[in-house]
Amino acid sequence: MDKELCRIRDVARAVAHFEQNLQAEFGLNLNEAMLLCSLFEQEIRSSGEIGQLLGLTSSNASKVICSVENKGFIKRSYGRNDKRQMYFSLTAKGSEKIKQLRSSDILIPDVEVRSF
Repeated sequence: MDKELCRIRDVARAVAHFEQNLQAEFGLNLNEAMLLCSLFEQEIRSSGEIGQLLGLTSSNASKVICSVENKGFIKRSYGRNDKRQMYFSLTAKGSEKIKQLRSSDILIPDVEVRSF
């Protein structure tokens, strides 16, 4: 278990480093970028689908959605039969941002493999 725990620590550090670079270069945290990527792959998604794809609780998914919406990268629409159901899609600004992300040279840091 010690090796696995240390390996997870190293992966967590690499993800944190990646997120710092992402934030500095694009002004997005990892969840926000993953949300844009999810909507790039499929044009319209419900808030529940977004939460599930990102591995977030409904509350945390809502916060990420609101943040990206406030930045003007996504727009919401309401269900035709049930106005309580919300769907989200990329705006032109969001499409441009995800294209920038996908064509960038932002590096995924190597995870140092340690021998035990």
